Amino acid sequence: MLELGGGNGATTSDSDLIKDTTEASFMQDVVEASDQVPVIVDFWAPWCGPCKTLGPALESAVKQAKGRVKMVKVDVDQNQQIAAQLRIQSIPTVYAFHKGQPVDGFQGAVAQSEIKAFVDRVAALAGDGEDDGLAEAIAAAEQMLEEGAAVDAAQTFAAILGEEPENAAAYGGLIRAHLAMDEVDHAESLLNAAPAAIANAAEIEAARAQIALLRQAADAGPVADLSARVEADPDDHAARLELATALHASGRVQEAVDHLLELFRRDREWNDGAAKTQLFTIFDALKPQDPIVLNGRRRLSSMIFA
Repeated sequence: MLELGGGNGATTSDSDLIKDTTEASFMQDVVEASDQVPVIVDFWAPWCGPCKTLGPALESAVKQAKGRVKMVKVDVDQNQQIAAQLRIQSIPTVYAFHKGQPVDGFQGAVAQSEIKAFVDRVAALAGDGEDDGLAEAIAAAEQMLEEGAAVDAAQTFAAILGEEPENAAAYGGLIRAHLAMDEVDHAESLLNAAPAAIANAAEIEAARAQIALLRQAADAGPVADLSARVEADPDDHAARLELATALHASGRVQEAVDHLLELFRRDREWNDGAAKTQLFTIFDALKPQDPIVLNGRRRLSSMIFA
């Protein structure tokens, strides 16, 4: 790994699967494109020796994923603003973007087996994978949950897990079913007992986020009082964060997101980036294609890369 002072020397690809990007097209090639399929970003420079090994190996693994993930290459010498915004301090550095946000990454040259594992992990975010029968059963259980039949949904999810204990969609659904039954403690115990193989899966993270938001809701103050505090002093960041929590607890999710984005705009570093952290918690708790999530991530990304 080389410290920046001045990846990859792989041949530029003209395909849509692997491409070079610039500061002008980064939003389109990475942030917006990652709404459709995860995008791996390789930060490199022509003078970087390790980049010349990592780049081709990464390209090979991406091609083997057969379209479930894309790769974008950033020459840090030619695109210093992007490198600065993402705080790239050494190369090679690799980030994975999904739904507009960095979700995984590593620095330095790593073994081929680690590269493949990384690409497979990122490609799995696209969610292509269950057996048709299990997928139908999961869809049926989700429908039950949406219709308020939480007990039936829980039983269906449990039956699926009886056949496939490490099915992340079913495990996350089971947790959410218990949340729907107001069994928060039991849901949290299930979360803590999730198999290691799926403990960081998107479905489990969604359940974790929902539990966190429910815990926060118990301490939320009155919306009217908090709104008055924010109106009196728009730079009262603590009041705005608490207002967002209270709004979310009362079901006013879009308003909560709007206030968190405003807090991020005013001071993104306040309280160790509390606004961004809370936004991610809300986004994780919703379905990836929820308009609130898609619009919120896009607005946040625009601020980050402005």
